[in-house]
Amino acid sequence: MRVEIDDDNCRGHGVCCAVCPEVFDINDDGYAVVLLDVIPAGLEASVRKAASGCPERAITVS
Repeated sequence: MRVEIDDDNCRGHGVCCAVCPEVFDINDDGYAVVLLDVIPAGLEASVRKAASGCPERAITVS
């Protein structure tokens, strides 16, 4: 699994960081970033929950 954040849509709400801090963080500009290139199987459910909870729908899971 891979995950991407659309920088144009992210508004820095931080929902993804609250749901899955192992994968998401907030950068110095206040926007979400992905910490891992490939998501481990044990975190896939949390990443999907973070993506579905993003108010801006800025997270894409593939």
